[in-house]
Amino acid sequence: MGRKDRGGSVGTPATAALTKAKIPYAVRAYEHDPAAESFGLEAAQALGVEPGRVFKTLLVDTGAGLAVGVVPVDKSLDLKALASALGVKKVAMADPIAAERSSGYVVGGISPIGQKRELTTVVDVSAHQHNTVLVSGGRRGLDIELAPADLVTVTHATQSAIAR
Repeated sequence: MGRKDRGGSVGTPATAALTKAKIPYAVRAYEHDPAAESFGLEAAQALGVEPGRVFKTLLVDTGAGLAVGVVPVDKSLDLKALASALGVKKVAMADPIAAERSSGYVVGGISPIGQKRELTTVVDVSAHQHNTVLVSGGRRGLDIELAPADLVTVTHATQSAIAR
């Protein structure tokens, strides 16, 4: 796969983190439509990729801090399953402003990779059904394609069934 840049010169904290870790990835850029209702489904359609291979990054509040769940864009985050995977009683979706402040990215462009503060991350087990998956590259209209095992490695994630 290498470090292919499809769609112009790109540099985000996510691509910098992957380059530093020597993890192969491909940049997949597309024209973002501000009117799109689902950033993830928009990415899948624009890039011609099945939605189950495109993963969204969702921040949750555990009551003791924030954590990250990474699930396919055509599924929902199962909050109870994520709480269980994190070893806490319950989680709630993080306030968007808190998510942006913590990650350093804007909502709709939050990457699980290269966040300002490394958070406990859980990737849905379905990622391993694919040779490669796509996650946000750090801004709307930019995805990164990489092997699921590399996503887990670079984010220091655990894996669990957290999608429904």
